[in-house]
Amino acid sequence: MNKDLINQAKAKLRAKYRSERVDRFINDSWLHLLSASEFAGKKSIASYISYEVEPDTQDLNQELIKNGVTLYLPRMLTGGDLEWVAWNGDLSNLKKVGKIFEPIGEASHPKLDVVIVPALHIDQRGNRLGQGGGSYDRALAKTSAWKVALVHPGEISNEPLPTNEFDQPVNAAATPSMLVRF
Repeated sequence: MNKDLINQAKAKLRAKYRSERVDRFINDSWLHLLSASEFAGKKSIASYISYEVEPDTQDLNQELIKNGVTLYLPRMLTGGDLEWVAWNGDLSNLKKVGKIFEPIGEASHPKLDVVIVPALHIDQRGNRLGQGGGSYDRALAKTSAWKVALVHPGEISNEPLPTNEFDQPVNAAATPSMLVRF
């Protein structure tokens, strides 16, 4: 499949999955992730601040900080790349940029142990469909960290997602009740 056809297929799936997500949204917790062996003893973890109908990261982020983890949040650079900024959990250290909240402070280049990423959908091979900007794919390509995507129930698909050479798979996907490793 050529690049244009892949991009068209992804755009159609994004529209479909965004619509479905509104219907299946649940305000639940992903705290069970902290009992996964991949989190044991890890001190440098990247996450994100969820918005709208994304899986809620608030309690997970706060619990990681409470447990002594240095938590890094993404900040968008001009051109769409991400940089990581350490965040202490204080909401006053965030600023709203469009729909999302980004951390305030100096950027770091941490050696991350774990990266928690957003996704609209995941397939059985660990391919994730994001929002379409490629920011996370570029960031994930630069780290050897264990990568887990947060999704709602029903957002892990048996059908393969269309991918291109830039897409970065994740190592696992988590719903509020399970962790699926790929």
